[in-house]
Amino acid sequence: MAIVRTDIPTTSRLCEEEILALVERYPFLSTEVLTTTAYGRPVRALTIGEGDRHVLYSAAHHANEWITTPVLLKFMEELAQAVESGGRIYGVPAATLVKGSMIHTVPMVDPDGVDLVTGAIETGTLSYESARRIADRFPDIPFPDGWKANLLGVDLNLQYPAGWLMAREIKFSQGYTRPAPRDYVGRAPLSQRESLALARYTEEVDPALTLAYHTQGKVIFWQFQDYVVPGAEELGREFARLSGYALSNVPYESSFAGYKDWFIQSFRRPGYTIECGEGENPLPLEQFDEIYRDNLGILVTAATGLPGIPG
Repeated sequence: MAIVRTDIPTTSRLCEEEILALVERYPFLSTEVLTTTAYGRPVRALTIGEGDRHVLYSAAHHANEWITTPVLLKFMEELAQAVESGGRIYGVPAATLVKGSMIHTVPMVDPDGVDLVTGAIETGTLSYESARRIADRFPDIPFPDGWKANLLGVDLNLQYPAGWLMAREIKFSQGYTRPAPRDYVGRAPLSQRESLALARYTEEVDPALTLAYHTQGKVIFWQFQDYVVPGAEELGREFARLSGYALSNVPYESSFAGYKDWFIQSFRRPGYTIECGEGENPLPLEQFDEIYRDNLGILVTAATGLPGIPG
């Protein structure tokens, strides 16, 4: 029986329970707590493999993009099952995959925000009412469905020191000058526990490649400014072929201070933001199977790399 639930909305508690259950069921998986949020929820990493090629996949930087969390958890469960049974995943022998690579995942970067959007935080509680007060200043953003930030009102994917001042200028010009449901960059880069923990974990892992899972649009972003990363475009084109998503440049107003931007700038290695599914966030669970099917090839190929192509 599967451990990872894909038929109900994800919450931080469900994510925690599933990660711990996976590690108990498959002892070759490992987990660690990277940080706890301002409201005490853990941000966990889940890892498999023993190879020299390290890759790092993250999901749910944004609260109302929580459907990306079970994408990573289901992938890790199916890979672990295939390792145990001597099987394959996306046509690749699982034993070969985990011997050649080490896959690090952070399935839920923003557990506080996810719990707000998925209803795990009850109305009337202090944290819910605090978020509501923030949202009341932005009446055009639906509450809580339009919430992307953490519960302090900081957009975690605008927290990275790669053009952060430019992101601040752009978002301030759009009216996001203080805590908001989305697009507030915070008082300084890496000022939030969650983004700081992911940055530090990335430095510790020193990955060959990163994937940052978001929704929506069926598009893959692969560039940051004029940085040239050998092999990044070729690998991105393969991801596009495998998924049916478009490989695209980031719109200017969204092209600064993201995790992918910081990784490319700091490591000069391939980093991708993958926008899954289509529609209005939060995407319905009815899209999950299609999203997972579209992205399984990316998750496997990112771990193996392409012969003769850097990254």
